[in-house]
Amino acid sequence: MDLRKLKTLIDLVSESNVSELEITEAEGKVRIVKGGPAAAQAYYAPAPMPAGNAAPAPMLAPAATVPAAPEAEKGHTVKSPMVGTFYRASAPGAKAFVEVGSVVKEGETICIIEAMKILNEIEADKAGTIAKILCENGQAVEYGQPLFVIE
Repeated sequence: MDLRKLKTLIDLVSESNVSELEITEAEGKVRIVKGGPAAAQAYYAPAPMPAGNAAPAPMLAPAATVPAAPEAEKGHTVKSPMVGTFYRASAPGAKAFVEVGSVVKEGETICIIEAMKILNEIEADKAGTIAKILCENGQAVEYGQPLFVIE
């Protein structure tokens, strides 16, 4: 596999919410595993050679390390409890549940995540002030993805 293509795949995995990616092509198989917030590892196993070819092939390429992620947000991070679509309001055109600077109480609805045509109200798990909204309205979110920062 081309080194530039491999680097592009590593960058895509490190910048996304995907924790593991495996691709099989004619040249071989690539598996990229995100090792935490600071690193991703890539493993490359070339395709098996035909029996008539005597040249041995290397089995594994060295792991590639991606630069460290930005420093974690200050305050309490509210994370998505499920995979789905993030909505800031109860209906299109309706007022958003919270804005940056809104004071919330523990248990107060702060957004909705739609999963399988069911609207799930997500509540603040801590009282405080909304410091950041980390998702766009209508954005697909993953389990454990940060949604809000509460200070």
